[in-house]
Amino acid sequence: MVKQSFSHVRHWVFDLDNTLYHPSARLFDQIEAKMNAYMVAELNLTEAEASTLRADYWRNHGTTLAGLMEVHQIDPDPFLLDVHDIDLAHLEEDAALAAAIAALPGKKIVYTNGTAPYAARVLEARGLDGLFDSIWGVEHAGYRPKPEAAAFETVFAKAGIDGSVGAMFEDDPRNLAVPHAMGMKTVHVADEPHTGEHAGDHVHHHTDVLAQFLQALS
Repeated sequence: MVKQSFSHVRHWVFDLDNTLYHPSARLFDQIEAKMNAYMVAELNLTEAEASTLRADYWRNHGTTLAGLMEVHQIDPDPFLLDVHDIDLAHLEEDAALAAAIAALPGKKIVYTNGTAPYAARVLEARGLDGLFDSIWGVEHAGYRPKPEAAAFETVFAKAGIDGSVGAMFEDDPRNLAVPHAMGMKTVHVADEPHTGEHAGDHVHHHTDVLAQFLQALS
């Protein structure tokens, strides 16, 4: 049944963080610590104030960066360069996931709220480099983040993604609402199905093991 519902899909869009690797790698712990340190230095905050503000901006603006740009006019490029300069040693290659992605028919892209250079580093560490037609970061959306419709529209137009033959894979269910509205199949990738805020009919499928889900489509 699942395979049949994806039989028309020829454009495959994958989020990066906590989607193409498991959250147990804890890369976001490093990124959040770097964000806090940046905000402490730039905004003269305490560590506790920075942590609270970071989470508030993520929740209400889509990303911490979006809040910092809107409220504090932070220059995005130095911020992005700094917070993505992290250790990827905890990432391991995933041959099963690589084979499953390679077997998918049609166009495959990565679209992240991080940067494209950071995404390329993560893909290489996971043994997934060379499998995607293109990599798109927040910089390609004019620094507008998912879940904003304008961000998806900008990146999908540049990447040539057609929602009517598309599928989107994401760990954050709020980022699946716009793809669903565009006619895409949506897959929530997480250990548990999401039942709180942002749960709803815009999530078609859930998987806790992306490689197995993709293998079932081949």
